[in-house]
Amino acid sequence: MPMVTVSISPLQAADIRAAVDNGSYASSSEVVREALRMWDAARKLGGCREDIFDRDSAPRGGRCVADMFADHEAEHRRTA
Repeated sequence: MPMVTVSISPLQAADIRAAVDNGSYASSSEVVREALRMWDAARKLGGCREDIFDRDSAPRGGRCVADMFADHEAEHRRTA
C-alpha cells in the first residue's frame, strides 16, 4: 500500500488516538482511510469545496465532510 506523509494538528492526532483507544477503530490508519472515503464521497456529491465557502462562514451548499463524519460517528456509537 502506498505511504503518504501528512501533517495534522495535535488536536487531530489526539482525536485519532482517542478513536483507536476507545475501540472505534483498530488503527490510526483505519481512521484516516475512513475520513478519506467520506471526503471522496462528499467531493463526488458536490460537498464542501472551496468555491462554496465564504471565508468566515459555514458552507453555503452541500454537506461538509466534517458533518458526514460526525453523523457516521454518531451512528457507529448507536450501533456499537
